[in-house]
Amino acid sequence: MDSMHFISAVADYFDQMIPLASDDELFAAGYLRGHFDLAVGTLEVAGAPFNQQELQAQVEQSLAQAIANGELNSDDQQLVTGLWRQVQQLAA
Repeated sequence: MDSMHFISAVADYFDQMIPLASDDELFAAGYLRGHFDLAVGTLEVAGAPFNQQELQAQVEQSLAQAIANGELNSDDQQLVTGLWRQVQQLAA
């Protein structure tokens, strides 16, 4: 799967969660989507072509930094990282 298709699939996944998700799931989706969109934007601004693996690595780095900075409590960390694992399955 190319990076643009992956980006589209992830956006669709988040959009489809809205009517079905719990408040906690919506928080995790919104939080993760922010990190995902930031990673996409960062890579696009760099101007060089990027692949799906680079995008995933950028999101991982962003999430790791946020967790290290104490942005999420342990329950929220589990929700966000669990959702990130689900999102990564879209690439399979």
